[in-house]
This record gives sequence, C-alpha cells and structure tokens, in this order.
Amino acid sequence: MTTSASVPTEPEDAMSHRGSVTDRLVDANERYAAAFADPGMDARPVLRVAVVACMDARLDLHDALGLELGDCHTIRNAGGVVTDDVIRSLTISQRALGTRSVVLIHHTNCGLESLTEEFRHDLEMEVGQRPAWAVEAFRDVEQDVRQSMQRVRTSPFLLHADDVRGFVFDVKTGLLREIDPT
Repeated sequence: MTTSASVPTEPEDAMSHRGSVTDRLVDANERYAAAFADPGMDARPVLRVAVVACMDARLDLHDALGLELGDCHTIRNAGGVVTDDVIRSLTISQRALGTRSVVLIHHTNCGLESLTEEFRHDLEMEVGQRPAWAVEAFRDVEQDVRQSMQRVRTSPFLLHADDVRGFVFDVKTGLLREIDPT
C-alpha cells in the first residue's frame, strides 16, 4: 500500500509550482467523480452502527474494520473523545438515522497523551482568547476509552446505550484490543 507518508517529500517551492495540497485533493476528486456512479443509498447506515474514533491519519477505519461505503457513520476528532459534539452527532445518528450500536476506537501512541490542559493556556496567551473547549488530554488510553464508554452510556439524549463497546487500535500491529468497561 502506498500512502502519502511513503511518498518522498519535496521542498515547499516545488509544491507551490504545481499547486497546493488542496489543489491536489480537488484534482483527485475530479478523477473520482469521472468514474462515480450513484450507489443509490440514503444516509442510514446499513449496519446501524456509529464508529467514534481518533482523527489520527494512521487509522484507516474502513479497511481496519472491513467496512464498505454506507455501512456506518464515522465520527472523528482528536483522541476519539466523546465530547458534547460527539453526543450531538450520535443523537442524530440514532434518533434520525437508525443506528443502534456505538463502537469507540482510541489508539496507541496518541498525540493527546503528550498534551495537557496547559495547551489551552498557551493558546490563550498566544491569541488573547481562552478556547471554550477542553483539550481532553489523557495519560491512560484504556481509562480514557472507559470514560468515553461511560459518557455514551449515561447520555440522556441517546436511545440506545446497551451496545457500546470500546477498543484500542495498535498503530504498530493494526489489531484492536477490546477494553473492559469496568
């Protein structure tokens, strides 16, 4: 498999002569659209599952979980943390679009393990405004998965909190390890 990370990098000057990274993505979309055929699906996921995961570029969720287009809702953020916005998305996913199961995926070597709430303070000092959001940094990935499971299970907005499972994805092996919620 070839990834962007495995492609030799070029000096920034060379990139500017061919366009920006966004231009590259738009070009790729034009090639994709040329062969695109409407799959005839609606927004309801076939497997009735929502996956909440970290935004880390090393996680190819569809490949790692054997998913196809239309199988699930995918909600990603820094750390895969269950925030108010994740609860908002899960609520819409369940109440309006029929999902019943929630899978939470954190991973080894997460960048949030090296941050602290000091990040917010530094940001406030730099820009002159305190962010309204928490960093949600953590030291123990398993405990953070448990906390995320608890947040989903206790949300009054979610209809289906009985099938909530949490995992840690190992970025070196590609394997999921299930986390006991207790």
